[in-house]
Amino acid sequence: MTARERLILAAERLIAERGAAVPLRDIAAAAGQRNNSAIQYHFGSRDALIAAVVELRMATLEVRRLELLAQRHGDGVHDLLAALVIPMFELGTRHGIGHYGRFLEQIRTHPSVTDAANLDAEARTSVRVIMRGLDRALPELPSRLRLRRLRTLPTVLFALLADHERAVEAGTTEAADPAASGEVVDMLAGVLTAPAVERVASR
Repeated sequence: MTARERLILAAERLIAERGAAVPLRDIAAAAGQRNNSAIQYHFGSRDALIAAVVELRMATLEVRRLELLAQRHGDGVHDLLAALVIPMFELGTRHGIGHYGRFLEQIRTHPSVTDAANLDAEARTSVRVIMRGLDRALPELPSRLRLRRLRTLPTVLFALLADHERAVEAGTTEAADPAASGEVVDMLAGVLTAPAVERVASR
């Protein structure tokens, strides 16, 4: 493993555990780098390091999401959400990656995970297909409400993934629990498809 790769893995873990403001010197030390300027040398900035973690994981997620999109039986909300969610659970069960959900929860407002990054990046075709498909699958919602819910989706997903990782780490659930990803898909579907209730403004 290269020094750059060790820095990426250390950043993912420490940001997941301690937040995005964790000192860069702590990340360098956790990666076995004695030089505190190692991150500056390899990435240039904290933001670029965070983006590198995201891109590393997205490379794995993209391949699997495209596979699931090709295998899906329809364009319903549950089918599309399954293609989005299942690969994120498989990071733990297939690849032994146990901090990415908590990492995402900590950096959810970072430019590397914004709508623009997800919808415009060439390396994120699957996310673009899923989000546009979800938009088409919710015609009963007013457009402004639909947009608001779709923008809320990553925040809810990251929180649920982070909770699952914490439960796995605490030993209260199994990483390979077959019901876990399905429950998250169901909850996300509920967020997106809940009926809009007309409310009277209070005086």
